[in-house]
Amino acid sequence: MTPARPEAPRQDAEVRADDHLIAVLAHNARMHGDVVAMRERDRGIWQEYRWRDYLDQVLGAAAGLEALGVAPGDTVLVIGDNRPAMYFGMLAAITLRAVPSPAYPDTTPDELFGQLDREGVRYAIAEDQEQVDKLLGLRERHPALQWIIYDDPRGLTGHAPEGVVAFAELVRRGRERLRETPALQDDLLGRPRADDIAVLLHSSGTTGAPKAIPLKHRHVLFAVRSAAAAGYFQPGETHMAYMPIAWVGDFSFSIGAALALRFTVNIPESPETVQHDLREIAPTVYFTSPRAWSAMLTRVQVGIQESSPLKRWLYEHFMPFAIALERGRLQGAQPGLAQRLWRGLGEVLIYGPIKDQLGLSRALRSYTAGEAIGEEVFLFFRALGLDLRQFYGQTENSALCAAQAPGTVKLHTVGVPFPGTEMRVSDTGEILVRGGNVFDGYYQNDKATAEALQDGWLHTGDAGHIEDDGQLVVLGRVSEVVHTRGGQRFIPTYIENRLKFSQYVKDVCVIGAGRDALSALVAIDWDAVGHWAQEQGVAYTSFADLSQKPQVYDLIEGVIAHVNTVLPAEVQVRRFVNLHKEFDPDDGEVTRTRKLRRGVIDEHYCDIIDAIYAGRDAVDSEAQITYETGASGVLKRHLAIRDVSRQAGAEAAA
Repeated sequence: MTPARPEAPRQDAEVRADDHLIAVLAHNARMHGDVVAMRERDRGIWQEYRWRDYLDQVLGAAAGLEALGVAPGDTVLVIGDNRPAMYFGMLAAITLRAVPSPAYPDTTPDELFGQLDREGVRYAIAEDQEQVDKLLGLRERHPALQWIIYDDPRGLTGHAPEGVVAFAELVRRGRERLRETPALQDDLLGRPRADDIAVLLHSSGTTGAPKAIPLKHRHVLFAVRSAAAAGYFQPGETHMAYMPIAWVGDFSFSIGAALALRFTVNIPESPETVQHDLREIAPTVYFTSPRAWSAMLTRVQVGIQESSPLKRWLYEHFMPFAIALERGRLQGAQPGLAQRLWRGLGEVLIYGPIKDQLGLSRALRSYTAGEAIGEEVFLFFRALGLDLRQFYGQTENSALCAAQAPGTVKLHTVGVPFPGTEMRVSDTGEILVRGGNVFDGYYQNDKATAEALQDGWLHTGDAGHIEDDGQLVVLGRVSEVVHTRGGQRFIPTYIENRLKFSQYVKDVCVIGAGRDALSALVAIDWDAVGHWAQEQGVAYTSFADLSQKPQVYDLIEGVIAHVNTVLPAEVQVRRFVNLHKEFDPDDGEVTRTRKLRRGVIDEHYCDIIDAIYAGRDAVDSEAQITYETGASGVLKRHLAIRDVSRQAGAEAAA
């Protein structure tokens, strides 16, 4: 029996005060207590938490946190990889009407101090000894930090410093309080309100200190229910939680949708085992970034090259056929009987086995968002038989705003708004959004709030347009619209995203504002280019060495030339450099979500940029690097500078 599709919430409907995440969790425990809600792989064995266990952990942690002094309005830092305790801890905090504030696990001490200081953090929940040590090191600078609760006991059992307690011990103490005070459980369940802050997330901070973005229970639940009403989610999905807990997508999927629609959330053993665990989990709904989809395609291509001659022959025969079939389908062509039969044979021989190897054999709903996805990547996975679709959202609108509906997929759009969400484009070309999923304003930042929220509309900061069929096209950030010296308008991210469609380009920064021509700083993809070099018989010793090989310059020149064929002549990339290192968040060059910090890049690579526009064919560059220990160093390298030839452009067009 097909589950009933949830009814779309009305934007103007009155929100019930008791309609919040904790109430939804309590309902699940009461009505579906024996159903598995969460699974974690620990030392190779899947540990299960049923909905009854889930609520028990959250209430135990809440009672324990309250005993430590956590009160309404307190900010509780949460830092670490995906772990049940991280999710239980966040929900425990909001049970007390406190505010969980997650941070990326690789956040540097200085960045973390900024978050602690700005938000007056007194309590923290950390995954393991590494994160505990980081927080202990910040106590001298932030003495307000009273308690650190840790999950993984390795290295801490019996050696925990003062003010540090295990999550398991916290829950034990809380359960003891609950037993001693029978009325406490109902009291805790009755405290939260729909208008309470459910999570305090943070902008990427590309132009300064990150802005804190509070999402309330009603925002998250509205977004999830709207998406479900549009068929984006179904009740009872199998989901894998592996994206950073500090990212809005993880909160909306792994907590919001998981609670509202009773997902089974599966947590891999570690970031290194994600691909292995994904195959065992076989989720029914799967979301990841265009960068991750591209990396997955690269793994497939590398695996095929290393497989038997028969498998290579089957792949080279069936995949181009399926891609051509999918391209035609997106253009409105219907496959004939012979094509459908051949496609069915390919499902048995190639497409099905590849999906099984990737862990996507049961993925009925697959999504991508965050930036533009390459046409080659998008077509490949749809050709495999995955209903891969694009969606659009931001932290400020709970990540769920618009998506492509089945049967309406286009390569260049991100779909239509979810039910209850309104969207329009301003006279200046900025995308505006209004709905119950939109936040109420930034945390302690009235100026930024006034700029973002005007007359009930969220000014997203994205440039775009709406096509005749209602589908949204996103071009890039309004703030990144710049002009060449000759006055030609362009958006660097638009060009960068298309360059990153290539598996060989991991990151790229396009330079050209106020200049006569555009140029590019390219960071090659180590895995993809390394494999290509092995296939071509190109020897190398390191990333820096590989990046400077003439053959690799030829490869990247071809990528740039191909993109140039779809750009106006005035904004084509004319010169480029292959950098000897990747852009690194620890060096401040990109955010934790891989967004470029252009001011930092301009400063770090000013000698290279000057050499490009001086017409030189090489430069001796010194790059500042930061090691995992926090120590810094200098990486010196002689870098080639190359023009993108007209001949390469003609070959790419052909």
